[in-house]
This record gives sequence, structure tokens and C-alpha cells, in this order.
Amino acid sequence: MLKKTAILGFGNPVRSDDGIGCYVIEQLRQQFDPCPEWLNLLDMGTSAFEVLFQLQGHERIILVDAVMNSGEPDGTLFQLPATAAMRAVIDDPMVFLHSLKWDQALSYAHKILGDQFPADNIEVYLIAVSDLRLEIGISEPVKAAGDKVCTLIHSSLLVA
Repeated sequence: MLKKTAILGFGNPVRSDDGIGCYVIEQLRQQFDPCPEWLNLLDMGTSAFEVLFQLQGHERIILVDAVMNSGEPDGTLFQLPATAAMRAVIDDPMVFLHSLKWDQALSYAHKILGDQFPADNIEVYLIAVSDLRLEIGISEPVKAAGDKVCTLIHSSLLVA
């Protein structure tokens, strides 16, 4: 039986290449139409805190986002386990929830959900970008990396 999986795409689709996570979710929705019950495709936009509430009950989490200032050419793909990217929770009662990034949100989700959080089954795909201009559209190298991520995710879901 396939693991209940949440795939989250982050980014701002009106900031050029920053919208790559949303693009990947859009492509996966077309590939998995209709979407099976075990799969939850979440276009997170620029939200992160909502992750805490949408991850409950999932056995596997996959995240896709853009990364700035990586030092690599646009479209370079990085794949890492979220345990390497999750920030340690800082218990700050004044934390501004709308400024949380996905790595911080994962850390809070782990703390809040405890044993229901699949900490050992998280994958992160980051795509190097440099263009965050206020415009709609993704550059060809970044789009090609997004398509590669879709292929990798699709393949991994069918063997999981």
C-alpha cells in the first residue's frame, strides 16, 4: 500500500522563478488527475505556518522551493533530507507566524505533532534561482529543473 504523501510547493508565482514550487504542484496535478486518496498536492504559495495543520496523518512529505544565492547556475537542483534543513525550534511566544519559512514550519510541526510527524520520511527539492522580478513566468532553466523534479517525484511515488 502506498504511503499517504503530502507534496508542498512553495513560492510566489508573480515573482518570476520564485514560483517554481507552485509550477511543480500544477504539473503534478495534471499528471495525477484524478488525484488518488493517498496523495495530497498543496500549493502553499508563500505560506508556511499552515504546514503544521496540513501534515497531520501523512507518512511522507515532499517539499519543492526555490533557493536564492546558492552560488550555482539557475536551474541547479539540490535534493536533501529535511532533517538537514530543519531549523531548531526556538520557543518564542512572540514569533511572527507569517514570516516563518518552510524549514522553521517543519520544525514547529515536528514539535507540535510529535510521533505523528514523519521526520524520517521527508524529502526537499530546492532549485537555484536568481530572477525574482515582479512578473509572471518561469525561465527555461528553472522550468526544466521543475520538470525534472516532477519526473523524480512521480517515479518515487510509484515505487514507494
